[in-house]
Amino acid sequence: MKIVAINASPRTAWNTATLVREAAKGAESEGAEIKIFDLYKSDKFTGCVSCFGCKLPQNLGVCVYKDGLSPVLEEIRTADGLIIGTPNYLGDVSAAFRALYERLIFQSLTYKIEPRSYNEHMIPVLFIMTSNASEEFYDKIGYDRMIDGYRNMLSNMVGPTKVMVYGNTLQVNDYDKYNWTMFDPEEKKKRHDSQFIVQKEKAFSLGVEMIKDPWK
Repeated sequence: MKIVAINASPRTAWNTATLVREAAKGAESEGAEIKIFDLYKSDKFTGCVSCFGCKLPQNLGVCVYKDGLSPVLEEIRTADGLIIGTPNYLGDVSAAFRALYERLIFQSLTYKIEPRSYNEHMIPVLFIMTSNASEEFYDKIGYDRMIDGYRNMLSNMVGPTKVMVYGNTLQVNDYDKYNWTMFDPEEKKKRHDSQFIVQKEKAFSLGVEMIKDPWK
């Protein structure tokens, strides 16, 4: 089995990237081949350019626009599972995630009553989001509805999607140099030291599950 793991954060060794890689390690521990992409290290790319090439008979369901996302989309097309993580930026996904999401989803839309999707190769998806905001506030500030929107669309167009959220993250190692008076640096560090290992184990377990008992 092949699993594609995508880090849609510009930081390649921090919260989101680490959890994506831990999930990938879990899948790899069960024998999966892993393809990892750090989107912000890819060649220049954009979101959907509305060329409608994916709606032509010779290209149905395949994004034809060529840029840095082309090899990513091609790997997903032949994958048995997708792990994708993004930080929460201003109450939504990162710009890189959104660009890939547009290209990934729109290529499968048929604009027909039946079938609704050109994608006949549905695969399990693990959608990871990290945020400075605590998970307990998600329903109060609308983040739960935002996540449900992405989960539902991914489930309908890519495959059954599980969500993992890790909030109240450690954003930087040294809070003092930024003078961010909203935060208690010691509490942030204490939480990170006690909880991040738990989140890494959770991500690893979900990667294992994706191979051993894929969700449907």
